[in-house]
Amino acid sequence: MEDMRRAAEILREYGPFPGVDHVHGVTFDGRHVWFASGDRLNALDPARGTIVRTVGVQGHAGTAFDGEHIYQLVEDRIEKIDLKTGRVLSTIPAPGLGADSGLAWGEGTLWVGQYRERKIHQIDPKTGDILRTIESNRFVTGVTWVDGELWHGTWEGEESEVRRIDPRTGKVLEQVEMPQGAGVSGLESDGGDRFFCGGGDSGKLRAVRRPRPR
Repeated sequence: MEDMRRAAEILREYGPFPGVDHVHGVTFDGRHVWFASGDRLNALDPARGTIVRTVGVQGHAGTAFDGEHIYQLVEDRIEKIDLKTGRVLSTIPAPGLGADSGLAWGEGTLWVGQYRERKIHQIDPKTGDILRTIESNRFVTGVTWVDGELWHGTWEGEESEVRRIDPRTGKVLEQVEMPQGAGVSGLESDGGDRFFCGGGDSGKLRAVRRPRPR
């Protein structure tokens, strides 16, 4: 049987950045990596490694991009944000009512990590209604979809990894183990060979190679 554990290959490290003491949610709009840092959203150019824009919205947890708008976890709600203006267009209740972690867009819906509850909820982006719940056996941080695969970050104590799971059963299919001291808060795929991993209170972002079948 194939060993589904492998060590993470860190391709690049970004930051820390001025005025950023914590990286929360992470998402990617095709050009820029957006990450929430408490009182603002930051757009990082991943080629240059510099922040090229900020938007003044609150964000202490997950961030997602649906191809046009950003969704941001803010306390007990999820805000839909117009990136051109920074205006909040609509809000829905967050399933964890403030105990939520990661946020991802996939299959036309939002996927919300529940950190200490060790769950991921699939929710309706218009109403917030829970459509499906997946159980995990580890704390859940960031969440991302890529090529029909559901991945999420875990971070407990000094151990952190990125896992691919079966979106129907929650079964762990693959585990990418981060090095000591490199925890994963937010998580997003670039749609190709990279994951962008928020580094929590390190204030850093890391690009990690997305594993392909051996």
